[in-house]
Amino acid sequence: MNTTTAWLPNGNQLSPTDWDVVIVGSGHNALVAAGYLAQAGRSVLVLEKNEYLGGATTSQRVFPDYDARLSRYAYLISLLPQQIMTDLSLDFTTRRRQVASFTPWTSPTGEDRGLLLWNDSPEKSRQSLRERSGDDSAWQGYQKLLQLESAIAELAWPTLLQPLQHRDWFRQQLRTAEQKRAWEAFVEQPLGCVLEELVQDDVLRGLLLTDGKIGVFTHPHDPTLLQNRCFLYHVIGGGTGEWRVPVGGMQAMVEALTNRCLALGVRCLVNAPAHSVQRGAKTHEVSFDYQDKSYTVRAKRVLINAGPRTFAKLLDEPFEPQPTDEGSVIKMNMLLRRLPQIKAAGVSPEQAFCGSLHLDEGYQQMAQSYTIASRGQMPIPPPCEVYCHTLTDGSILSPELLAQGYHTLTLFGLDMPYRLFREDHDARKTQVRELYLDALDKMCRESFRDCLALDRNGQPCVELKTPQDLERDVDLDLGNIFHNTLSWFFTDDAGQVGQWGVETEYTGIYRAGSSAARGGAVSGIPGYNAARCVLQQW
Repeated sequence: MNTTTAWLPNGNQLSPTDWDVVIVGSGHNALVAAGYLAQAGRSVLVLEKNEYLGGATTSQRVFPDYDARLSRYAYLISLLPQQIMTDLSLDFTTRRRQVASFTPWTSPTGEDRGLLLWNDSPEKSRQSLRERSGDDSAWQGYQKLLQLESAIAELAWPTLLQPLQHRDWFRQQLRTAEQKRAWEAFVEQPLGCVLEELVQDDVLRGLLLTDGKIGVFTHPHDPTLLQNRCFLYHVIGGGTGEWRVPVGGMQAMVEALTNRCLALGVRCLVNAPAHSVQRGAKTHEVSFDYQDKSYTVRAKRVLINAGPRTFAKLLDEPFEPQPTDEGSVIKMNMLLRRLPQIKAAGVSPEQAFCGSLHLDEGYQQMAQSYTIASRGQMPIPPPCEVYCHTLTDGSILSPELLAQGYHTLTLFGLDMPYRLFREDHDARKTQVRELYLDALDKMCRESFRDCLALDRNGQPCVELKTPQDLERDVDLDLGNIFHNTLSWFFTDDAGQVGQWGVETEYTGIYRAGSSAARGGAVSGIPGYNAARCVLQQW
């Protein structure tokens, strides 16, 4: 490493201007990459434009009057491989939710009922489905679908931390009839085909479809198969697809990564926005601002943990998003004084809110909501799902709030594309906020709004983020929580076989975030793959 040095702000210590690796952005993928690279003996500088590390995975005190740290933009964890946690010795754990999901429904006689699917009791899940459908047909179809999910997860999951393989390579790995059927159902045909074949109940069918729609604007028979790729991201994590609660919130994961990086000698600068990457033959120059001054450092390798638009801007390239890059999500954070009583007979508030609570997400309802939203109109009622972190892990609340019965709620809205908020943004933001509160009111035996905590000005503790807010706040192009169009777990380009999916056309410059192949969601996979690629090419 070049020993040329210059004064960079670091207390009164001398820091080099030449680094092995400079990483732009400090999201969890950047921190994963930094940890692996530093562990391999490389010098690493991380530049973060915000005043905190962690990007969209950080937790914050969203409601300043209360000591509650919510994950403002992210939520649960499924795709973070245990290998990364082990390799980096991360002091971080996740916890199983007792309930997987709850969906309220109304009987033909007008009774309020609820479909409860449990993580720890298949028999209770079967009984709940039997109550809904009258026999075991729904349960049997559901089990067949789960078997297909397991088959595709067994095929895909172990390969995500390996170089890319071609679609045909995966086809050659198909041995059993179930594997071949799973491949056809989730890779070759629109997701709607297998859902409509195996699941006849509209409520269950809609519940299952949500895994193909969260964050993206699509429908069951979308010919682009975007819904299939989104679905796979939600069902293959860990080989089981289970979504787990991060103990201590997402901040605990960020802190575990940060602590490990610092212990390994990674240098992290916050409030240090990078504004250009000048390409060179052997090294690249990264320019950034810090404490009202401008600096330029040289790096043998540059990793960019940012959205495609920012990537292009740093390299002074043109950028044009694809239609399927459009994000479609509302993130709404809430703080409650107490959980409300709900209408569904035999279902407690704890059971209803512990897992994913699905509202207005019937299969036919979402067909209508997609059609309406595609015309630029607000779908009413809007489909959404909600979960309560604090029923599984109360550590994100102060002991005082926890003792008083406070809880956090996180809501994700579907069929809320970026285009819907291009005009009259603030008015539509207010409208959709009230629509979601109305939906929660409707399922409760008391006013849901009365259960919300109030700030010092008497306003309810509700924070809502539109796709435009996500784009502005955390560099999510078009409000896409996956950065851009989700990729498959394989490649159709023979020239990419053996690559890591992080390479760019420029030697020594890599994508180390969700826009890389096999990126998206809280996984650390692109960060791992970027580090492996760099070390392999060193």
